[in-house]
Amino acid sequence: MTERKCILTGDRADPAMLIRLAVGPEGQILPDLRAKAPGRGAWIGVSRPELESALAKGKLKAALARAFKTGELQVPDTLPDLIEQGLRKAVLDRLGLEARASMLLTGSEKIDVACRKGDVKLLLHASDAAADGNRKLDQALRVGQDAEGTDLAGITLPVDRDALSMAMGRDNVVHIEITDSRAAARLRGAIGRLESYLGCATEAPAHGEPASADAPGVG
Repeated sequence: MTERKCILTGDRADPAMLIRLAVGPEGQILPDLRAKAPGRGAWIGVSRPELESALAKGKLKAALARAFKTGELQVPDTLPDLIEQGLRKAVLDRLGLEARASMLLTGSEKIDVACRKGDVKLLLHASDAAADGNRKLDQALRVGQDAEGTDLAGITLPVDRDALSMAMGRDNVVHIEITDSRAAARLRGAIGRLESYLGCATEAPAHGEPASADAPGVG
């Protein structure tokens, strides 16, 4: 996939790891997380703290003016919030879709068994999961992957159990395991984007196929 350039840093990256900004009908700048909005767009690849700093110092508006070739733009103070909300929703929506497609399991006992069999492609923990429960399942994951003595572990999501439960239509979702490699890759993409934006990116625990991706930061 053609790389895009961040209008703030000048760095190039796969669009799947960037955030596209588009202009609304009244000149307001809005996140276009699916990169589907018509017309010209601008790409950013910075964390939320970096975006907030650029917004406060006027650097974001200046970069947008250059990208869109106009200064008649409205950049809302809530833009960092809108992006985070959208990225969180993308993770939860993806989990809901994979749950409905029967691509994942919940429940510590079932996950423990699957981990020890080596069937798990991705292990996830809620942000408010108990540390002891995480440790037990992480150890089971290492056993199943012949990785004892390493730091292989599940991903602790920046999402709590209530949000996970609501998204998946299940009660008390604390741990999630994905056994399908394609589903795991789809989830890694959504999770990685959110974590990168929040500045808390972690390594995926098992069998990832990272997306691969020369072009300006406009498009």
